Amino acid sequence: MEFSTKIATPEKLQSACVVVGVYESRKLSRAAEALDRSTRGQLREILRTGDMEGKAGGTRMLYRARGVAAERILLVGLGKEKEFGQRQYRDCARAALSAVRDTGARDACVYLAELPVPGQDAAWKARQLVLAAADVTYRFDRMKSKKAEAGALARVSVSASARSEAAALERGVREGRAIAAGMSLARDLGNLPANVCTPTYLAESAAKLGKEWKLAVEVLERKDMEKLGMGTLLSVTRGSHQPPKFVVLRYSGAGKRERPVVLVGKGITFDTGGISLKPAAEMDEMKFDMCGAASVLGTLRAVAELKLKLNVVGLVPTCENMPGGAATKPGDVVTSMSGQTVEILNTDAEGRLILADALTYAERFDPQAVVDIATLTGACVIALGHVCSGLFTNKDDLARELQSAGAESWDRAWPLPLWDEYQEALKSNFADFANIGGRPAGSVTAACFLSRFTRKYDWAHLDIAGTAWKSGREKGATGRPVPLLTTFLMKRAAV
Repeated sequence: MEFSTKIATPEKLQSACVVVGVYESRKLSRAAEALDRSTRGQLREILRTGDMEGKAGGTRMLYRARGVAAERILLVGLGKEKEFGQRQYRDCARAALSAVRDTGARDACVYLAELPVPGQDAAWKARQLVLAAADVTYRFDRMKSKKAEAGALARVSVSASARSEAAALERGVREGRAIAAGMSLARDLGNLPANVCTPTYLAESAAKLGKEWKLAVEVLERKDMEKLGMGTLLSVTRGSHQPPKFVVLRYSGAGKRERPVVLVGKGITFDTGGISLKPAAEMDEMKFDMCGAASVLGTLRAVAELKLKLNVVGLVPTCENMPGGAATKPGDVVTSMSGQTVEILNTDAEGRLILADALTYAERFDPQAVVDIATLTGACVIALGHVCSGLFTNKDDLARELQSAGAESWDRAWPLPLWDEYQEALKSNFADFANIGGRPAGSVTAACFLSRFTRKYDWAHLDIAGTAWKSGREKGATGRPVPLLTTFLMKRAAV
C-alpha cells in the first residue's frame, strides 16, 4: 500500500473517496463543512433527516455528490465531541478505512488528521491513520493454493487543508509507514506454520533483512552456543531435530562509542511443552511462541527505515521445544552461561531458559538498556487479558519510558511488581534456583527468574502472551509490540 500527504481543499480533490468526520451533536469537521458548502447543504440534510447520527464508528457513503470532484464522500461518526480522544480517534479511523476498503475504491484521501485530539499533534494523528489503513488491509494467504484477490484500496493520502500542518503530516506518515512495515513483517513471520518457520527459517529471514536494510547479522550455531556455555538454551533444544540458532543483528545509526539499546526476542518456533506436554486444545497456536523474536525483527526494520540516530542490537535465541528420548526432563539441573545452575521443574517453562543465556550474552555490548520481549506466561493473560502487555523492570525510569511509549503508540503496557519477596518461590534444594515458582503470581516469578541474569544493566521485560496474537475468527499475529518498541527507540534517538 502507498501512503502520502495532500494539502488541498476537499471539494476540489480528485479521488475515489474523501473521508470526513461528523460529531454526534451534528457538528461537522472543518473538511466536512467545506464539502457541505460545495454540495449546497447536502451533508447537513443527511444529518437533519437522521440518516447519519454521528455516533462513534458509524459511516455513511455518498456517491457523486454535486459540486465535489471526488467520486465518493464517506462520513464517519466521531461520537461526542467532549469525549473525543486517542481511543475514539483510532476507532473512527479504523471504521472509516474499513468502510472505504469494502467499497472497492482504489484510493482515499482522509481528512481526519485535522480533528483535535487532546495531547497529540498532527504527526501522531497521521501515524495512527497509516497504521489503521495497514491493519484493515493486511492479508495473509501465503499458504493457500488460491490467493485472495488483492484488496482494491491501494493508496491512502492523509490530507489537510492547512499548509501549516504539512511538515508534521509528512513526518507522521513516514513514521507510520515504517512501523506498519515492521508490524507486517512480524505478523507474516508469526502467521507462518511451524513446519515452515523453523529456527533456520527465522535465521534466514534475519539475514535477508540485514541484506535489505544494511544490518550486520551473525548467526551462532549449536557448537558456538556450546563453547559459550549456553546450557539453559541448549537444554530446550534437546528433544528437537531442528538445529537451534542464535541470531545477532546490529543497526548502527550513531557513533561507535555510543552504547546500544539491546532487544531480546523469544524465538520458540513451536512449543509443545516438551516432556511437560501441553494439552492438545489450541496447541496449534504455539506457532506464535516466536512472536517476541518476530517483533525484534520488525522493530529493527522500522528503525532502519527511519534511520534513527542510535545503535540497536537485536538478539534472537530460537529453537523448538519438543518431547523425545533426548529431551530435558523435569528435575534435570543445567548450567547457564552466567554460571548459575537451574533445576528444571517444568519443561514448559522454556522461554525463560533461552532468554536467560541471551540476557547474559547481552552484557558484552555494554548496553544503555536491554528490553526482552516474550510470549512468556499464560498467567499474564489471566492478569491483564489481551489489552496490554505486562511490564517488569529493574529501573523505574526505564519503566516510565516504555509505559509512555506504549501510551503514545496505543500499544500499551502495564507495570507489575518485581519485589524480592517473589524470589522466594524459586528456591531449589538441588540447584541455585528453579525455573518455576508455582501457580501464584506466575508472570511475576517468571520475570524474577529473568532478573537473576540482568544485574549488570538497566533491563525491562515485556510479557506479550496476551497481545502477540488473536484467537477465534480473527486468529493471527498482531505485530505487537512493534509500535511500542519503535516509539520507545524514536524517543531515545531524539534525546
